[in-house]
Amino acid sequence: MFGPFRMSNPLSSGLLWKIPWRLSRHQKYRQRKRLKSVDNVVAIVDNALVKQGLSTKAVERWKADMPTEGEMVAKDKYTIFDRKEKKYRKGIHKWRNGESVEWSGIVEDG
Repeated sequence: MFGPFRMSNPLSSGLLWKIPWRLSRHQKYRQRKRLKSVDNVVAIVDNALVKQGLSTKAVERWKADMPTEGEMVAKDKYTIFDRKEKKYRKGIHKWRNGESVEWSGIVEDG
């Protein structure tokens, strides 16, 4: 169709929303902030349990197995495992808005 109502390339067949191939510094900052908030929650829960003289296996195992944000390498901070990818890693910025985190069900269930 010609004229002002002709279809553009992205609308006819190409990509409409382009995903950059690397994270911006702002996206990295927000991700580091999220990871630090997780570390903060674990520390708060652990401190509250210690004050009451209690402890849980889950918190102790988390502290033993999971690195803090400062100890993590960049590959682990900004990518997730994806068996369909060529090198089995996918950038966190390639998640779709409606797509949930792939390990969220495992964490909630067990």
